Amino acid sequence: MNDGFVAMSRFAVFNETVDAVKAAFRARPHLVDDAPGFIKMDVISPVDAPEEVWLITYWDDEANFLAWHHSPAHKDSHRQMPRGIKLDPKRSRLQFFTHIAN
Repeated sequence: MNDGFVAMSRFAVFNETVDAVKAAFRARPHLVDDAPGFIKMDVISPVDAPEEVWLITYWDDEANFLAWHHSPAHKDSHRQMPRGIKLDPKRSRLQFFTHIAN
């Protein structure tokens, strides 16, 4: 049985656009929802670091995530993000996990 695949993208916003970034996620176009192998997405922000946003997506497998991540629809899904976002490169990370259980 396949355990599943999780991709977590963490980033910190340097400037005042963090609230606009969070609003954009709340109003996201849901383009990923119909991607093959997609299960769900959570967007969270640490209470002690509100300038950080963690995007966690759950997939059937890594191949489906990579297909989405390199697709035109993935690029389109970022179009509603506010202009002028400045990210802290030292606090940006994409990490992969094996999903074991819920």
